[in-house]
Amino acid sequence: MEQLLQNLLLGFSVALTLQNLAYCFFGVFLGTMIGVLPGIGPLATMAMLLPLTYTLPPVSALIMLAGIYYGSDYGGSTTAILVNLPGEGSSVVTLLDGHPMAQQGRAGPALAMAAIGSFFAGCVGTLIIALVGPPLANIALKFGSPEYFSLMVMALVCASVVGTGSLLKSLAMVVAGLLIGIVGTDVTSGKSRFTFGVPELSDGVGIAVVAMGFFGLTEIVKNLGSKQITPTILQGKIKGLMPRWEDLKICFGPMLRGSSIGAIFGPLPGLGGTISAFTSYMAEKKLAKDPSRFGKGAIEGVAGPETANNACAQTTFVPMLTLGIPGSASMALMLGAMMIHGITPGPQVMTARPDLFWGLIASMWIGNLMLLMLNLPLIGIWVRLLQVPYRLLFPIIMTMMGIGIYSLNSSGTDVLLMAFFGFIGYILVKLGCSFPPLILAMVLGPLMEENLRRSMLLSDGDPTVFFTRPLSAGFMLATGILLLLFTRPALRKKRKEVLTEEG
Repeated sequence: MEQLLQNLLLGFSVALTLQNLAYCFFGVFLGTMIGVLPGIGPLATMAMLLPLTYTLPPVSALIMLAGIYYGSDYGGSTTAILVNLPGEGSSVVTLLDGHPMAQQGRAGPALAMAAIGSFFAGCVGTLIIALVGPPLANIALKFGSPEYFSLMVMALVCASVVGTGSLLKSLAMVVAGLLIGIVGTDVTSGKSRFTFGVPELSDGVGIAVVAMGFFGLTEIVKNLGSKQITPTILQGKIKGLMPRWEDLKICFGPMLRGSSIGAIFGPLPGLGGTISAFTSYMAEKKLAKDPSRFGKGAIEGVAGPETANNACAQTTFVPMLTLGIPGSASMALMLGAMMIHGITPGPQVMTARPDLFWGLIASMWIGNLMLLMLNLPLIGIWVRLLQVPYRLLFPIIMTMMGIGIYSLNSSGTDVLLMAFFGFIGYILVKLGCSFPPLILAMVLGPLMEENLRRSMLLSDGDPTVFFTRPLSAGFMLATGILLLLFTRPALRKKRKEVLTEEG
């Protein structure tokens, strides 16, 4: 416990510097704004701002990106409650009871409870990272190359089976991501791979280029191609922001349960905030004395899912920081940012860069406090922002993306690649494919290849090394069971039903 307190003190000494406080504030403010605006999302924003982090110190860069990530999770709830339109996928569940509350004149308590629940979940999630991180990192230090390779295979398969769309399409996206990840020069032989004679591809395809194409341009084209949604903005001023004492008492249990559900789902690759919010909502509905209240303005139907969603967002950092395994596409971008700054992801980060590890954890608590103090006074601004026509927003977004990508390497090829991935992404969306497995595979691909080669060298080319070491064999067995389970027709049908209900 004494060691934990010392580590947290180190973290706060790093996070409370003026520079890091400014980047934390910028991250959570921008994240909230992006969450409020439907159709942009944290991934596109993180991808757009990734070039800016090249000139920042590593700690400041990660603090800002983290702020965008968990800030957008809160921002999505504002749109869901006020105009019945989720800013983020994870806010789909919030609108079920949040918008009926707004229609009943209780938008203030709904928004306040979303903020309080988010702050509560953020505190719980940060504490879990601080408690679970060090022992998990110590275990991970005992991992060899076979264990890392097997764990990465399991992470990719896990992300595929819980992703949207068919299992076959998700696995195809994983393969596509692995192929994009090996574009460039082979470190061992020095030969070019999949460069097609383009010299600019000799260093590989940047994660920012792919992320902006798939999550930014594709989203813009999709929005422009669909019928314009004209949400009805809540008329008049929002009064009575603070919930009643009775509301707080009702919501205390759901917040505790939501935090627990989010903390369980967060570290698991591919599950994300949407499924944890949906699970929390269903749990509260089952436990309620009067389930008929749900869907008609039950405040616990806002508190539970919002808490679960934000606890999940915080605990997603656990595998990324301790094992170097991203649990979502957003965490893959965070991992990419670490690698850009020359930081090798994995358990050694805690010992080699304790200022970065504990500074990031401390900044999460500060960021959640900023969110609580920021968002209630800014509700009026968010409402006005929702009235900006999309035809005025998308040219600004595209210009920022083009400038950001060009500034990476002063390369026009990167801008053309972004446009190419945007075009391919739109086709893949029409085919019902999901992008997060591709981004995860692209980031993990080079690491998997490195650990596979190292394992083969250590075992003199014997592939059974992945099955003779206990931990590695356990990961491979879990991967096989996972694939076997989700290829059974009954389970495929059940998975489809859950994802349909969730969306």
